[in-house]
Amino acid sequence: MDIEAPALVIGVLPHGEHGAVVRFLTQEHGLVAGYVRGGRSRRLRPVLGIGNGVALQLHARLDSQLGSATAELGSSRAGLALDALGAASLEWLTSLTATLLTEGVPHPPLYSALDGLLEAMSLGVDPARAMAALARYELLLMTELGFGPDLSNCVVTGATTDLAYVSPKSSHAVSRGAGLPYASRLLPLPALLLGTDDAPSWDDVAAALHTTGYFLERDMLTGRLAALLPARARLTSLIARQQDAAVR
Repeated sequence: MDIEAPALVIGVLPHGEHGAVVRFLTQEHGLVAGYVRGGRSRRLRPVLGIGNGVALQLHARLDSQLGSATAELGSSRAGLALDALGAASLEWLTSLTATLLTEGVPHPPLYSALDGLLEAMSLGVDPARAMAALARYELLLMTELGFGPDLSNCVVTGATTDLAYVSPKSSHAVSRGAGLPYASRLLPLPALLLGTDDAPSWDDVAAALHTTGYFLERDMLTGRLAALLPARARLTSLIARQQDAAVR
């Protein structure tokens, strides 16, 4: 197996005295892992920072064998670690992706979405817009893996407009008119999850993450995978502070 492709660094595990086993996300090959000689050295640590975009070369004699990898820095996302919200987002996004994806299975939309989001965050995009994109990434990831809620139309009326809720039972969208009498039992469906809100508020972001979080926790982050939930809790706690600050 030989791979030469742009990749995102989404996991680094020390191996031996100086090396590292690194997990990369690529567009055409999905999640792949390789041993990087000297990966913990002063020269390579900045290259293998979590979230960085790199030019990956990976070689393995057998597909089942851990290959040998080299990486050259393309886009550094080191600046995200200097901000609490950026660091929490980076930790959550990469750990979620590395844990849920199966190695060798390509998910081109996920690669493009994650690379675009990390790049936008590193360039200083408005934080609320960045967190809206993070919620959409969670939704996309669930959809790619077959667990996403169906937000295409109302489960009651079939309407494709004025969708305002999601049923926690059917995992299907509900229109405002059909859902209003049962609003307390439904999950919110802010427009940002439908891709129709370019200026989301922090309340919208929190509502979106409440809904995606419900399905992640119910359907995917169960058993040993629940160990990821504290990382998400740290992120949502920071977003709650942004909500409070916006009210004042």
